[in-house]
Amino acid sequence: MKKLFAVLGDPIGHSMSPIMLNDILSFYEIDAHYHPFLVRRDELETAVKGLKAIGISGFNITIPHKSTIIPFLDEIDELALSIGAVNTVVNENGKFVGYNTDGYGFIKGLNPYMSSFYDKKVLVIGAGGAARAIYFTMAKMKPLAIDIANRTVLKAQELIESCPYESNSKALSLEEAELYLNEYDVVIQTTMIGMYPKISEMPISLKLLKSQSLVCDIIYNPLETQFLMEARQKGATVQNGIEMFVYQGALAFEKWTGIFPDVKRMRENVLQQLGGVKC
Repeated sequence: MKKLFAVLGDPIGHSMSPIMLNDILSFYEIDAHYHPFLVRRDELETAVKGLKAIGISGFNITIPHKSTIIPFLDEIDELALSIGAVNTVVNENGKFVGYNTDGYGFIKGLNPYMSSFYDKKVLVIGAGGAARAIYFTMAKMKPLAIDIANRTVLKAQELIESCPYESNSKALSLEEAELYLNEYDVVIQTTMIGMYPKISEMPISLKLLKSQSLVCDIIYNPLETQFLMEARQKGATVQNGIEMFVYQGALAFEKWTGIFPDVKRMRENVLQQLGGVKC
């Protein structure tokens, strides 16, 4: 019997996951289909019950359901529960178990540049859902320091205080982050500032960025934001959001199938899809 996988969200038509994951299911000759479902906020519980009733093998959750789905699942992984968001659900013997692969997906995407953070000072810009997943996951790896800069400093402080993993962290204003930027080995931009169509915007100035740093932006439309372009011009190594997107999908695929997929193929597929996107 053909297995079914899915992604739930609202909106969902823009999602690149179905093309990326259906291709990789076919590549591994797995008799399955990955389908996008448009699910409104007030229909989420009904949708989850329906997916359980038909015996779906697993599914992804995207905006705006990553947090609100938690009460409708049977079990939640420790990290996902601490983050307060789920992006991957696995049907484990009839139980829906929720995981969060966003943070690990981001970190796995950094492996070509660094595999350990114990001697690195990290700056996370933003304090939203993506920042929370990345910060909590990275805090488990115990970097030398991992600070959060946000327009509202109180929100950054609340994020630090809510993390269950011990870390050396400070909450900073965006102005303070600019002032101390040369202290950081890794800078991670997690806000939507600079996304198409407002491609000239930047969250902070990179005037004091040190040239040997690694600068990441979770945005991938445009493929190179103004933030990354200026970082590259200063000699930094840069990475856009494609790696995080591909690896979080690869980790979800592994949880569903036991196979860690060909991420190069997945990346090329995503880049091909983005070829038709305005940048």
